[in-house]
Amino acid sequence: MADAAVSLGVVVGIVLLCEAARRTSKALISSADYSLYCTEVVTSLQLCACTHELKLLGESGRLDPQTGLTLTYLITVVHVLTFSGAFCNPSGALEQLYRGSLRPLTSLALIACQLGAAWLSRYAALYLWSLGLSDLHLDHRSNGYKCFSPIGASLPVAAAVEMACAFVLQAVVMNIGTFGENLRVHVLAAAVTSLVYAAGSTTGAVMNPALAFSIQFPCSGHSFLEYAFVYWLGPMLGTASAVAVFEKIIPCLLKKDSYWKKVQ
Repeated sequence: MADAAVSLGVVVGIVLLCEAARRTSKALISSADYSLYCTEVVTSLQLCACTHELKLLGESGRLDPQTGLTLTYLITVVHVLTFSGAFCNPSGALEQLYRGSLRPLTSLALIACQLGAAWLSRYAALYLWSLGLSDLHLDHRSNGYKCFSPIGASLPVAAAVEMACAFVLQAVVMNIGTFGENLRVHVLAAAVTSLVYAAGSTTGAVMNPALAFSIQFPCSGHSFLEYAFVYWLGPMLGTASAVAVFEKIIPCLLKKDSYWKKVQ
């Protein structure tokens, strides 16, 4: 329990520091574009750094599965409430580019911010662990901060799982407006937690190329290209498929159904 308490304290500290950085940047940076990029960096760093700590806590076996899922739900709620409109996910930036809400250069810059923050979070996590704040951190340091691939299936199956998870999550996001405003954050958190429960043992249910780049790519067991196949191609195809299904295919089918009813 002491290790869990320290890890939770670390997560709370990361969130508070990032929230302070977001508010400071908004107060000091007058340019809307630069403020947008700064928020994306800080928020992506928050997501990745918190996940590093919770991933270590979960993989150490010092949390039972129910507690781990509860923490997943709670931290998702915290992230959604503090993200300040940041995407923290390349799939989200590409989706907005497709919709015309973002210019191509802006979308690429946001993805660069996300990947840069993901890379930086690795070193932030290593620094925190090097402080030896808990026995868990000391053990991890003595083992050379090693981590191993969480993929528990063949690469095609793992990529399909990440694709399916991203599809479901994107479908929830696209239809979240049907819920009351106060319920939306909890619906989204419940969806993320359910997907982690269902697919966590297969791929970790990351559903985010930038987050995967931070927490999974440094781990041994697979090459960069193999991780990219599972954690980059899978989620992006899942997001694109959800957009196609809910904005193209279903409306088209409904339109045809309405037409044939009128004809009959």
